[in-house]
Amino acid sequence: MAGEEKKFISDSGIEIERVYVPKDRLVEEPGVFPFTRGVHSEMYRSKLWTMRQYAGFSTAEESNKRYHYLLSQGVSGLSVAFDLPTQIGYDSDHPLADGEVGKVGVAIDSLVDMQTLFNGIKLEEVSTSMTINSTGYILLAFYIALAKQQGADLKKISGTIQNDILKEYAARGTYIYPPRPSMKIITDIFEYCNTEVPKWNTISISGYHIREAGSTAAQELAFTLANGKVYCEAAIAKGLDINQFGQRLSFFFNAHNNFFEEVAKFRAARRMWAKITKDLGATDARAQMLRFHTQTGGSTLTAQQPQNNIVRVSLQAMAAVLGGTQSLHTNGFDEALSLPTADAAKLALRTQQVIGFESGVTETVDPLAGSYFVEQMTDQLEEKAWQYITYIDSIGGAVSAVEKGFIQDEIAKASYDFQKKMELGQKVIVGVNKFVEPERNDTEILRIDDSIRALQTAKLAKLRAERNAEEVSKTLNAFKDATVEGKNIMPFVVNAVEAYCTLGEVADVLRGIYGEYQG
Repeated sequence: MAGEEKKFISDSGIEIERVYVPKDRLVEEPGVFPFTRGVHSEMYRSKLWTMRQYAGFSTAEESNKRYHYLLSQGVSGLSVAFDLPTQIGYDSDHPLADGEVGKVGVAIDSLVDMQTLFNGIKLEEVSTSMTINSTGYILLAFYIALAKQQGADLKKISGTIQNDILKEYAARGTYIYPPRPSMKIITDIFEYCNTEVPKWNTISISGYHIREAGSTAAQELAFTLANGKVYCEAAIAKGLDINQFGQRLSFFFNAHNNFFEEVAKFRAARRMWAKITKDLGATDARAQMLRFHTQTGGSTLTAQQPQNNIVRVSLQAMAAVLGGTQSLHTNGFDEALSLPTADAAKLALRTQQVIGFESGVTETVDPLAGSYFVEQMTDQLEEKAWQYITYIDSIGGAVSAVEKGFIQDEIAKASYDFQKKMELGQKVIVGVNKFVEPERNDTEILRIDDSIRALQTAKLAKLRAERNAEEVSKTLNAFKDATVEGKNIMPFVVNAVEAYCTLGEVADVLRGIYGEYQG
């Protein structure tokens, strides 16, 4: 009958309750502060997580084909990978781009490439995540300009831009400008999107790359939340309301192989962030919620016996789901060798679909709650993370901790300790230091041709010959003047890319004003 609550029944005919609690005491409910058990009361009973597959390689034309393929296979959101020149603000024809164009992601030099990347895809109808940081303001401007060309309602377009520069200094390295000017760019994006694209998640505060650099789970938790805290403080100092911008913050975590520790990490993260935002003045529940995307651990994948990675990814994906993720990317088993082939990407997506539709773990909220082990691990991870955050606060916050090298040093120590344990056999990696077999190189890999740079260079030459040179100069000068005057840069960047200024030209304006960070 209409209006009846949907029932979930096990294969043995047992009705699955919405949420399980000890019968002899009151416990926390999901969907309410501090959200340890999940940010929604129903979680996956009402809607599964967004199944994203991180993709992008070669040219915009080739990546567009992959996006259409993934959409046809059931992904519910796109996730764009950019090549290194795009990430650090160089056009494909720049000398420093040689050898890197289209290799680890797609090359995007101008609005023309963005048009091609999303050809046949209506931006109002798809959620897009873009993994981009130092040039995030430019890629967001490309996306907004394209949405306007499509006639989309900017109030309806949705997605996420990573835009988390602090972890670049600490863990990943694709920074351009010094930390403090970079923080200004980020708060400009917060302010601009709050009015112009209100459904856009303005930052994805990333623990993923901190973990990939070698941190422990506790360090990933602590350093990510410390970064999130300082972004909030910067926005508040700019006069923004945490109850508004706090609703558009999202997080990006790693999922590694230590199954129960990973589940506990996600639960602790929600609880800690609720407390941090409340202390910063957030009273709206949506501004206190930690919503997060998860990607399975790239650094856990092995080139030796690569099919073992299928098992690793499955374990990690299950941990993310049991930990309450809002969206998930599962790595291809071949990614220790190359970018994933179409077949590997499809298998990775099918892994999520099997968990979502066949495993039954989605039928109750936070099913591992009440486990003595998981609850204690949640508490212990939280305690360790608070110790780090308290120390970071004592030395001036996350920006100072990066400038002093504290976070970098802690990650380096953890990475060294792990490597030492692996080499001594104290940490087993199946197929690498135990159960080793003679190497076989029969896995199909995706190869990116170096001719991609020539194709992009030709497109850039054509663009520069056909665009309005006077309009290019006018918009770049206006952008420069606005930056010097301390204005919000985003309207000026959007104007520049609409005049077909290239990514490198826009990035160079700020290089000329702020310089480059030397580390």
